[in-house]
Amino acid sequence: MASLTPLPAAALDDELVNGLRRLKLRRIRQLAPEICVTARTQRWRPEELLRVLVAEECAARDQSNRDLRVRTAAFPVLKTLDSFDLSASTLSRDTFDYLVSLEWIVNHRNVAFVGPPGTGKSHLSVALGRAAVEAGFRVRFFRADLLIEALYRGLADNSVGRVIDAILRRSDLVIVDELGFSPLDSIAANHLFRFVATAYETRSLVITSNWPFEQWTNFLPDATSATAILDRFLHHAEVVVLSGESYRLREARSHPQRTERSGSPDPPRRPALQKA
Repeated sequence: MASLTPLPAAALDDELVNGLRRLKLRRIRQLAPEICVTARTQRWRPEELLRVLVAEECAARDQSNRDLRVRTAAFPVLKTLDSFDLSASTLSRDTFDYLVSLEWIVNHRNVAFVGPPGTGKSHLSVALGRAAVEAGFRVRFFRADLLIEALYRGLADNSVGRVIDAILRRSDLVIVDELGFSPLDSIAANHLFRFVATAYETRSLVITSNWPFEQWTNFLPDATSATAILDRFLHHAEVVVLSGESYRLREARSHPQRTERSGSPDPPRRPALQKA
């Protein structure tokens, strides 16, 4: 018996294409000709055809929205929770599991990662931000000096408040990395206070810093500024203190860069040119 030849995918009617375009159903417009052939061949019920088309459109939009959230977050590097070596960290399993649950974002709680360089603060903040994006949350990542710079630019036209509102209105979670790496003057400290105060109990913040809280006056202009900022930030916060040897230094020692291999012969020398 001769094999059945698959039916060709007929182009959609122009009126239908225009309607799908007006409704911005791009994925259905792309797949409908082929899926309609399958539906006729396999004698699908009308509701089954509709279910498949809608499912494809929803999946495409979910992916598009996810890609947009990743771009908007502006993560500096790709870090994941799976790549975080919990066994090499002082972070407890219970705390790690709580952070991974993202429950603290739902409850508008903050997270502080405090500890010396190389103990995983930035890795955890980026990885949690990426997990939040995958879970549907809107995330923004800022290195602390760049956030302060963005707020400073608002001084020119007195729009600092609008800049803060714009960042927080479009975010469920804002990550501020490496706070304290550069000292802040009184104007910058005031901007930071306004930012933290505006986010208070409405958005979640993640702040990473090398400085313990009692030493924040080392980069803030005075104890009053430090107290005001910490009062708002720590009221609903999980404080994670990390310690130990720098992961980067440990990696550098375990993979030393060698310019010569032991026992390898010297490279051949070029013969000297002789004058005629």
